[in-house]
Amino acid sequence: MSESKKETIIAQISDIHVGEQHFIPSLLTRAIDEINELNPDIVIITGDLTANGFRMEYETARNYLAPIKCKNLIVQLGNHDSRNVGYLHFEELFGERYTTFKNSTVTIVAADSSEPDLDNGQIGREHYQWISKEFRDSEKNSFKIFAMHHHLVSVPNTGRERNIVNDAGDVLETIVDAGVDMVLCGHKHVPYLWRIEDMMVVTAGTVSCLRLRGAIQPSYNVIYIREKDVDICRRYPFDKIEKIKGIKRSIRKARLCDKFITEKK
Repeated sequence: MSESKKETIIAQISDIHVGEQHFIPSLLTRAIDEINELNPDIVIITGDLTANGFRMEYETARNYLAPIKCKNLIVQLGNHDSRNVGYLHFEELFGERYTTFKNSTVTIVAADSSEPDLDNGQIGREHYQWISKEFRDSEKNSFKIFAMHHHLVSVPNTGRERNIVNDAGDVLETIVDAGVDMVLCGHKHVPYLWRIEDMMVVTAGTVSCLRLRGAIQPSYNVIYIREKDVDICRRYPFDKIEKIKGIKRSIRKARLCDKFITEKK
């Protein structure tokens, strides 16, 4: 691959729901096979590995995920995973709930947005400075990604809004000020893409659960990051691929609110 076409490939899967009656193992194993064929640089799982946060569900989920060949695997908690004090099993089997991945091209800050035994969540003001510092210490021109389970912006066709993070406004301001390029999230089982300021908000659907709304199908995301642009692909296990190609990267970022000027009377 020529240097001009060098790219970083990120696969995002979400909402696996091992232990739930609607969990379909063949969808997950097929998605993992497809991801291994892509040979991505990073695989990130944005929460809800389990149905109820039980130890046996966690161990089963870990066994299903073991065939992933990517050495850079980032796993996050979801609201289902924090049920029944399940976050303790998560920490033992998968590691820290707040993590940062950095290399020469991307910076990923992953934060736990779950609250024990609640479907809604929050990041919490005690983490804002940490988030800002992690992005501030990244490489120059690094593509900055913030990852969480809960959706940060409401997703269409998901009914009445109940589960957006409680501190969504403060989180948005924190990551926009930090120059974040992309947010990865899950939770609602409906894939969607928003653009806010100069930032993309990419919500993944469920990869392996048939608890779906309307005509939505199980899917996962594959993101191709290059120096000047980004491709976003929505892949359906065993089925089609949808693509948005050549989204231009915005290097110089500013909040729209910063454009107000003060006029003297």
